[in-house]
Amino acid sequence: MRVVVVGAGVLGASAAWHLARAGVEVLAIDNAQEGRATAAGAGTVCPWVSDDRDRPFYQLYTASGRYYQTLVAALAEDGETDLGFRRSGALIVSDDADDIAVYAGMLRRRRMRTPEMGEVQQLSAADARALFPPLRDDLAGVLVSGGARVDGRRLTAALLRAAQRHGATLRHGEATLDTAGDKIGGVRVGTEQIAADLVVVTAGAWAPRLLAPLGIVLPVRPQRGQILHCRLPNQATEPWPVILPPGDHYLLAFEDSRIVAGATREDTAGFDHRVTVAGQAELLLDALRIAPGLADATVIETRVGFRPASVDGRPLLGAIPGLAGLLIGNGLGAGGLTMGPLAGRELAKLALGQSTEQDLRPFAPLRASPVAAQLRPLR
Repeated sequence: MRVVVVGAGVLGASAAWHLARAGVEVLAIDNAQEGRATAAGAGTVCPWVSDDRDRPFYQLYTASGRYYQTLVAALAEDGETDLGFRRSGALIVSDDADDIAVYAGMLRRRRMRTPEMGEVQQLSAADARALFPPLRDDLAGVLVSGGARVDGRRLTAALLRAAQRHGATLRHGEATLDTAGDKIGGVRVGTEQIAADLVVVTAGAWAPRLLAPLGIVLPVRPQRGQILHCRLPNQATEPWPVILPPGDHYLLAFEDSRIVAGATREDTAGFDHRVTVAGQAELLLDALRIAPGLADATVIETRVGFRPASVDGRPLLGAIPGLAGLLIGNGLGAGGLTMGPLAGRELAKLALGQSTEQDLRPFAPLRASPVAAQLRPLR
């Protein structure tokens, strides 16, 4: 069996790795598109603090967080340990004592169903600052010990190396889909035709362009995210927890004294790959509002990525009715680094004709759904 995976971000890389481990002949094709979401992403893995009103989404999201334990162990067996992943804990912060109490109670109740989230501990402002010293001195917190952070570039590179170790091939180029009646027969790269038993399209925000010649209108738009990286001199930042303040932004820490402040959510920017004054101001002002101790940090870079955001907020995972030989993986939005590895595994199971562990029916790529879920923590 030969499978071509078009798009080698974290979702495509995961699908390629899982398929290669199962003995499938895999060709992953990627055009290294500027602004790919995975390449820009530095992500939080703490789905348990999110809105749970859309139950199918929440179940997939939390299962994705749980899967990281299996993923990290399996990649280590393949010799891959440089993922930028650390279970450093996630700290919800607020200056409102009532909010903190509500979060603590809610998360303790959820922990009974999802023990993998770890311990839930209510912290004073002083204790919160002891864990993340730049924090404002009036912000108390709720620490979720199972929360983690991950580097999208390093995780994806590790998945692709592991896939190649199992025999997969990685090729750079622009792919188009080949049709044979009501079936996808493979792809073209330049003038070369490559036959395949199945094509998995995981091309992110660019997938609608790839599928449009087939008459498929994929309900995905690019959402620009600007993410600021800075460095605090002489600070051992690696063990610091992820910070989840009120609103959409976050702070997280890596080794090398690096702090990441993210991220903007810009729905009307299209594929405009620029760092903007408004975006920089939003990130800097919010970061300093939460952590004034970052004022003396050195700005290193701002990364820009285009998240593939679906119309209703749910991922797009599965086949297209009436068109054989094609699977779609898309629409992970701001949760791509959390959901990508598990979603890739589930696509691999579909490709192999196996039953998936998650119910993917609510995530049919061309579904008509009234759901208006937003991938946002309850903050």
